[in-house]
Amino acid sequence: MGFFSNLFRGRDAPSNSTAGSGYGFFMGSTASGKRVNARSAMQMTAVYSCVRILSEAVAGLPLQFYRYNDNGGKEKAVDHPLYFLLHDEPNPEMTSFVFRETLMTHLLLWGNAYSQIIRNGKGEIVALYPLMPDRMTVDRDEHGRLYYEYLVYDGDDVDGRTGTDPKANGKIVRLHPADVLHIPGLGFDGLVGYSPIAMAKNAIGLAIAAEEYARLAADDVKKAVKKAGTQARKDIQENAPVKTGAYAKSWAAKTTKETANAMEIVVYSRNRYQLVHLLEFGHALRKGGRTRAFPHIAPAEERAAQTLEREVEKALR
Repeated sequence: MGFFSNLFRGRDAPSNSTAGSGYGFFMGSTASGKRVNARSAMQMTAVYSCVRILSEAVAGLPLQFYRYNDNGGKEKAVDHPLYFLLHDEPNPEMTSFVFRETLMTHLLLWGNAYSQIIRNGKGEIVALYPLMPDRMTVDRDEHGRLYYEYLVYDGDDVDGRTGTDPKANGKIVRLHPADVLHIPGLGFDGLVGYSPIAMAKNAIGLAIAAEEYARLAADDVKKAVKKAGTQARKDIQENAPVKTGAYAKSWAAKTTKETANAMEIVVYSRNRYQLVHLLEFGHALRKGGRTRAFPHIAPAEERAAQTLEREVEKALR
């Protein structure tokens, strides 16, 4: 029986917790080398869009309060003390929509949503305030009783509701389960939820790395485009036919379009553009015959293209 008693052990001594290395393992470094947490993940467009759409959709759903009547049915309990808190205003600083949107955001990012329950002297609930999940610890004492510990910074208000400078000295406040509204997300024990961001950290880290690489590559490609444009201008000036030198000096390179990921540079003659085609290919004479051609643009374009290709390959290695 000893083997089976150990194998099918009951939950006489539960150990649900978000404390310790077991839970902290899920956040942090990834296979891509990028550290992923809830805030860095929100900088990804896909993550932000999903969180915003889901949070706003849930917050916009109608929220009603019902009670069972003597006939076994149910009816709206608009006169119940909790109706106003849940339907209209959970606290003086938030509407019901903002409150639910905030909790849903916490649930999607951290896998848990917490609210502090504020009571009056009679024990009646008078307000609900969201608490930051990354500052909450859920654990059990030596007797197996559940408790919550919340990190409160010196600059927080009396209820510890607002975040402050993370460098400020903080203190731990222990909260009774009756004073915390805890909504866990998907988890292994039904008590503590695991962060969807943490579970997908490798995919998110890879996306962050790819985005940073694209940004760095775009900067390097822009430098390559500038270098190729400058080289094309110099080559044209050096190989242009010289009579007075005015034609060669008329050539310039100008950026005509630039975005976060692209750049367009035009090499052109400022005030001798009428001569470009005539000098490059030659032209017919009135008395017959043709003038000599001075190919100085096509060779410059070819060398600039080679330079651009070489610099881009170097940047992407």
